[in-house]
Amino acid sequence: MNDQAAVVKALLPVLGDTLDEATIQKLIEVPKTSNLGDYAFPVFTLAKTYRKAPQLIAKELVEKIDASQFEKIQAAGPYINFFLDKPQFSHDLLHEILTTADHYGDADLGKKGNVPIDMSSPNIAKPISMGHLRSTVIGNAIANILRKVGYNPIKINHLGDWGTQFGKLIVGYKKWGSEEAVKADPITNLLKYYVRFHQEDQENPELDDEAREWFRKLEAGDDEATKLWSWFREVSLKSFMKIYDMLGITFDSYNGEAFYNDKMAEVVQLLEDKNLLKESQGAEIVDLSAYDLNPALIKKSDGATLYITRDLAAAIYRKRTYDFVQSVYVVGNEQRDHFKQLKAVLKEMGFAWSDQIHHVPFGLITQDGKKLSTRQGRVILLEKVLNDAVDLARQEIDKKNPDLPNKEAVAKDVGIGAVIFHDLKNDRLNNFDFNLEEVVRFEGETGPYVQYTNARAQSILRKAGATELDAAADYTITDASAWEVLKALGNFPQMVVRASKEYEPSVIAKYALHLAKTFNKYYANTKVLVDDAEKPARLALVASVSQVLVQSLSLLGVNAPKEM
Repeated sequence: MNDQAAVVKALLPVLGDTLDEATIQKLIEVPKTSNLGDYAFPVFTLAKTYRKAPQLIAKELVEKIDASQFEKIQAAGPYINFFLDKPQFSHDLLHEILTTADHYGDADLGKKGNVPIDMSSPNIAKPISMGHLRSTVIGNAIANILRKVGYNPIKINHLGDWGTQFGKLIVGYKKWGSEEAVKADPITNLLKYYVRFHQEDQENPELDDEAREWFRKLEAGDDEATKLWSWFREVSLKSFMKIYDMLGITFDSYNGEAFYNDKMAEVVQLLEDKNLLKESQGAEIVDLSAYDLNPALIKKSDGATLYITRDLAAAIYRKRTYDFVQSVYVVGNEQRDHFKQLKAVLKEMGFAWSDQIHHVPFGLITQDGKKLSTRQGRVILLEKVLNDAVDLARQEIDKKNPDLPNKEAVAKDVGIGAVIFHDLKNDRLNNFDFNLEEVVRFEGETGPYVQYTNARAQSILRKAGATELDAAADYTITDASAWEVLKALGNFPQMVVRASKEYEPSVIAKYALHLAKTFNKYYANTKVLVDDAEKPARLALVASVSQVLVQSLSLLGVNAPKEM
């Protein structure tokens, strides 16, 4: 049981008739100063029910609460302040962390329910850029966090492998490309053709007609168009896999847009059967004015289907295939209205499970304050960023620990981990400007700082010869300086639950930074290796910090080297 759970357990018997467990938990506060206790419960909300002044209610409730698990409980005005039994708490918590190991903080909120996560989704024949980083690493972290609380995440890379851009790419390849050039450097050259197409079509709009014709041929199954499309897809996937391997990210499905080509006719038929399709200027739409949304454009006047038709087909397919309890789309904030429309159309179709669909939006990564754009050729290649980050990490390691074994593997863990951590420490809805030198610093609010803190903890344990600790030993700590570290460790399970409910990996990243800072402050003022009665407990504290830091980083998709 974590520390806050102990407070809830104490309050429930005396408040159970008035407030439920979830409400009690929400109302609990952390006082600004420790002399007001470790937790406080405000009683303002009880004033109407009890028909008494809050100060009086607090005094009366304190007399009824079982204080046996606490150092003391006292009323302070309209608050009930709880002071945890520090020695008992330290023993119980450290014992729990060391015995549960990687399962500390596990929960069973999900009951093994399936959660498909639509994430990453790069476009075929274009490079994976920094613009793809957010969806990829946020989606991966959400999958890890949901697994931790009992769900079964299914990571889906919904590849952008269909659409009019393939007509443009075929035109570009046939006009300015060659098989030899694509084989030599597939993505660089395919991108070059795509960018050149958009430069030239401003002066020669007839290029757009050629592109539309080639895409029409592709849709009709034309041999040459299909062969080129398949080839572009194959070489692109090989390039993508290299970057996913660097990031340590895998997927359960690569079903992209093309996969749903034969599934959209059923969607249109279902909409017709429900009398939901209306004609508007030759196109077919679903009226969503009841939801205060623009109409959903299902078919254009030329009969072509659109993104929303494909996403409807994908949503229905995923429900049938996975019988999901939640379906998550990690897609940029600019698509917010699209997903509102998607849910609204599904609801109009009579699918109650539309409420289980969750768009998880995120802000932009910018460079010098400007949005990245493939079309305009302003793109930062993710592979280059990751390689540069590893180089910077190697330089730092050479300065700090030139004789470090496995230096190359550690540099990779630190450099790539730094890029992932930097993305995930930001609230996902916030935009941020990317500066690699700041990201790979070993000091400040960075991934390497958290990794270095863990390596420091591991070094202490090696010096003490305490790589394995006796979980049955007495881990009582009376040292007041350890208290903030213990409280931080005790908060880990509720941080995991919060991150899962909010689809917000930054909760874990910020928690890891807080735990690292708190531990470093403790270590700077405490002689951990002094031989006295509490030395085993201090080592257990160090081991617990390391274990929880490693777990936190792992949830984010970041490795934690034991030496740096």
